Amino acid sequence: MNAKQQNLALFDLDNTLLAGDSDFQWGQFMIAQGLLDRAAHHDRNVQFHEDYKQGKLDIEAFLKFQLHPLSQHKRAFLDALHLEYMKQVIRPMMTEKARALVEKHRAQGDLLLVITATNSFITRPIALDFGIENLIGTDPEEINGEFTGGFVGVPSFQTGKVTRLNQWLAERGQTLADFAVSYFYSDSHNDLPLMKLVTNPVAVDADPELTAYATAQNWPQISLR
Repeated sequence: MNAKQQNLALFDLDNTLLAGDSDFQWGQFMIAQGLLDRAAHHDRNVQFHEDYKQGKLDIEAFLKFQLHPLSQHKRAFLDALHLEYMKQVIRPMMTEKARALVEKHRAQGDLLLVITATNSFITRPIALDFGIENLIGTDPEEINGEFTGGFVGVPSFQTGKVTRLNQWLAERGQTLADFAVSYFYSDSHNDLPLMKLVTNPVAVDADPELTAYATAQNWPQISLR
């Protein structure tokens, strides 16, 4: 099957495939584990989350805040911690409707990709749990397998999702135009730059701004909750 015969199915992760936000909840989980100071971290975590919802997130400031704790622990410890995070926090947010949607596109033979602003350390195991091997997330910087607290490349946020998707497709010798049908499922108005480029944008449990835009454009609107 070549690219012109295969459709492309893109999925946002937080509050789309997941009934919650894996980025926000990772910070809360680390507080609960006694690995972050609640007084120092909780309010800033909440504020960044609100900034994201309002479309005014300073992505570089947020990444500095969110990735720094990864640099404070060995990778083996973080990997073990993430297994517990998956069990306690993430799997309860993976709804049957979300799994069914992914399986529908898999059965159609579509090329599946999770594309999320959340960093790939948090999100790769989640995508794999959905059976999706292809992931574009913001990439934490690593030196000798350990996290530095920085990031590399373009954060996959707002227009950065378009940039990163184009880079990913180019590495495969493809462009978005090679797919006669392309889907993008998202809850957030932050994803409008990419939603406007696919043939089949779908608003999922959408925020008010995306709901209004999707209604005006007559886009499909669904719930996976």
